[in-house]
Amino acid sequence: MSAPTPVSGEGGADAYAKLAELGLTLPTVVAPIGSYVPAVQSGNYVYTSGQLPMVDGKLPFTGKVGADVTAEQGTEMARYCALNALAAIDALVGLGRITKIVKLTGFVASAEGFTGQPAVINGASNLFGDVFGELGRHARSAVGVSELPLGAPVEVEVIAEVA
Repeated sequence: MSAPTPVSGEGGADAYAKLAELGLTLPTVVAPIGSYVPAVQSGNYVYTSGQLPMVDGKLPFTGKVGADVTAEQGTEMARYCALNALAAIDALVGLGRITKIVKLTGFVASAEGFTGQPAVINGASNLFGDVFGELGRHARSAVGVSELPLGAPVEVEVIAEVA
């Protein structure tokens, strides 16, 4: 399925060019591992399901951040989650329709005593800032959890406003 054409003059219209400038390409949308869809639109908002850091259909790391996975690796995995979220949004409505990244919720599978969840989720937040500039600044929660699906170290969900 080809990506929708960006809407001229909209905030996300330059997202494809910015991704290319950063040396990034959108991955194939990750197939759901349950009874849900990767993203859904309601009104002017697109909500993504939780996106795992899948790369070529696999998790590069599994386990808990602060034990099996370093904080730096977790940060990189959060960036992959954000790319997967963008792929889900793109497949549904096209990045060119994004006018604002509104909210990001990040979950970090955390070893006992690990409190660096905000720094880990910065991997996703910074990607949105790099791609969308001011339109990528968002409200956010970074939550430590005991386990995530498939043993993933991080998971991210996004709410984006679209034109």
